[in-house]
Amino acid sequence: MPTSRDPGDLLQGTLRILILKSLLLGRAHGYAISRWIEETTDDVLRIEEGSLYPALRRLQDRGLVTSEWGLSENNRRARYYTITRAGRALLRAEASIWLEYSHAVARVLRAEPSIA
Repeated sequence: MPTSRDPGDLLQGTLRILILKSLLLGRAHGYAISRWIEETTDDVLRIEEGSLYPALRRLQDRGLVTSEWGLSENNRRARYYTITRAGRALLRAEASIWLEYSHAVARVLRAEPSIA
């Protein structure tokens, strides 16, 4: 679990947090993960395949997700990912830190002098 509160570490872990959060809904393939993130953020955050699949591989290598092959909704072979107990614990820890930082940044942006 991360103990550092370095903002650089925070930004590096953002994709990891988004993926793990999406998997709290249950097992999903990569396309479903990226669509959930896009829909949940009203298309503000878009996860490209070139970022998503290497991140999923790193999560699996760290034991934060497991995967297995299955058939997608349109009968195509797809790898399905499931969050592990370790993944849930890491998500709780990192989300807490991320929320603390995001609230701090929001306070700065709302403080006087006004941006407008």
